[in-house]
Amino acid sequence: MNLLFWAVPYLLLGAFAGVSAGMLGIGGGVIMVPILTMLFSAQGGVPPGEVLHMALGTSMAAIIFTAIASLRAHHRHGAVLWDVVKTITPGILIGTAIGTLVAANVPVRPLAAFFALFVCVVAVQMGLNLKPKPSRELPGAVGLGFVGLGIGVLSALVAIGGGSLTVPFLSWCNVQVQKAIGTSAAVGLPIALGGTAGYIFNGWQTPGLPAGSLGFVYLPAMAVLVVASMLTAPYGARLAHRLPVTTLKRVFAILLVILAVKMVWGLFSTP
Repeated sequence: MNLLFWAVPYLLLGAFAGVSAGMLGIGGGVIMVPILTMLFSAQGGVPPGEVLHMALGTSMAAIIFTAIASLRAHHRHGAVLWDVVKTITPGILIGTAIGTLVAANVPVRPLAAFFALFVCVVAVQMGLNLKPKPSRELPGAVGLGFVGLGIGVLSALVAIGGGSLTVPFLSWCNVQVQKAIGTSAAVGLPIALGGTAGYIFNGWQTPGLPAGSLGFVYLPAMAVLVVASMLTAPYGARLAHRLPVTTLKRVFAILLVILAVKMVWGLFSTP
């Protein structure tokens, strides 16, 4: 791979993901995975059957750093329910281990179809601003463990920090929205760490991966994505207070669907 040539697309993608995360609260995975899949396919060096796995692993690794920054910011505002984080984390870690194992062993086309379906669900939820009505209290330790297991599996399969799953669940359990967002940000760190470890482990012996790969994590792309997204996320947060976010979410939802469909089309149209 010509790293210097492809650094520009990685920078643009990281900047776009950072602004979107800061402005709309959208996890980087739903943005980065479809575009990384197309970039890896275009630049060559990654076996066709592994481009989506590599995109998922690289995206998940990049989320670690944004999760740390987000966690620290919400902790300073006292918006993290640490008892919930500690209770749900074991289930999260088990779930990410299962999710990455499944993802690594599922052929690229069925995995792409599942990812696209998930993105469409997220897009509909965002475009229509659907939110669950608070109707119950938080479950006990066992219940939270199973919830964490489910969130971990799904988050690892689609390389997201879990916000689109954790925030609605906590809101449904009558958790104040600011604390639901803050706790979700904290939960995003074990999701990212567990998911990254899983994609590294499951891709470790895969033949034909490019130089600079650590399992299914392509380190050069990850480094550029992290720098660009962390620099632009604060700018996106400022834009959230100046622009019509509801309208932007609807436009962005349409863009997500287009990206997911284009990714699937590209993977299914190649021999």
